[in-house]
Amino acid sequence: MNTARTHTHDHHDHDHAHHGHAHSHDHDHGQISGRERKLIFAFVLTMLMMMVEAVGGFWSGSLALVADAGHMLIDALALLLAVVGAWFARRPADARRSYGYGRLEVLAGFVNALTQFALVGFIAYEAVMRLFEPTHILSGMMLVVAVIGLLVNLLVLRTLHGHAHDDVNLAGATLHVLGDLLGSVAAVVAALLVRWQGWNWADPVLSLLVSLLILNSAWRLLRRSAHILLEGVPEGMNTGDVAESLRHAHASIRDIHHLHVWQLASGSRMATLHAELYDDTSSSVAITAINHLLAERFGIQHVTVQIDAEQCPDHTRGCAGHGPR
Repeated sequence: MNTARTHTHDHHDHDHAHHGHAHSHDHDHGQISGRERKLIFAFVLTMLMMMVEAVGGFWSGSLALVADAGHMLIDALALLLAVVGAWFARRPADARRSYGYGRLEVLAGFVNALTQFALVGFIAYEAVMRLFEPTHILSGMMLVVAVIGLLVNLLVLRTLHGHAHDDVNLAGATLHVLGDLLGSVAAVVAALLVRWQGWNWADPVLSLLVSLLILNSAWRLLRRSAHILLEGVPEGMNTGDVAESLRHAHASIRDIHHLHVWQLASGSRMATLHAELYDDTSSSVAITAINHLLAERFGIQHVTVQIDAEQCPDHTRGCAGHGPR
């Protein structure tokens, strides 16, 4: 059962500064989530298809099928890593990791992107070798197994479809499955060309084209996950716009500075900021307005607010945007 709670705290410290915190937690640590079910289902199907391709490859003597089975083994391991990342992400915060383990999802996506680069290198090397030393392929067996692989990958891709835009863990798993799907399409086309045209070079050439598509997707995923790991501002968000909106969130707010916005994991946006209020203003009213605006307009659920009653205590480090308005 999911429950949510929100806390807001105000207190004075020795420098006459107030702090407010607002955050929500989902307490669903004992149940398997929908995302994890999808990943487990995809992992099982990929492992089964990998075994089918390995057996079919050795049976027919097709190096292409054996290589694709190795491709699927790497993808199965990537899916398993995504499952583990999602499982760890549900663990509650503890004394050593006060934000919990949610960022493991992003780390899993980052690792998946790196493995794709290694996989592209392997595919390119094998393709070049086959161009110089063509390998005999039993196209009939290759076609049957490739079609089965194509259907399985379509099913897995449909299962993983619809993940959140910023869920880099599921995006990484989907990228691997997409690579499998493109590989299956290439294998089907290559088998047809070898069978009906006798073009043995079609297999390595199509593999190179597929590797370029995978490389492009892997680069995008690597950039996105690295941006989150580097505490970058969430995509599509401008801190200047956020600060300007906060200055008009309530009449009691005179200025907003030291604004930092970042993303912890999938859909988990966080912010810290300093708010300067007009004299004799209740800080709780301003904090409530700030939390409401950030949650409703920018999807930021975890907010830490420091109220500067007088001069910004961090003025020696510079308060960007500081000053009466």
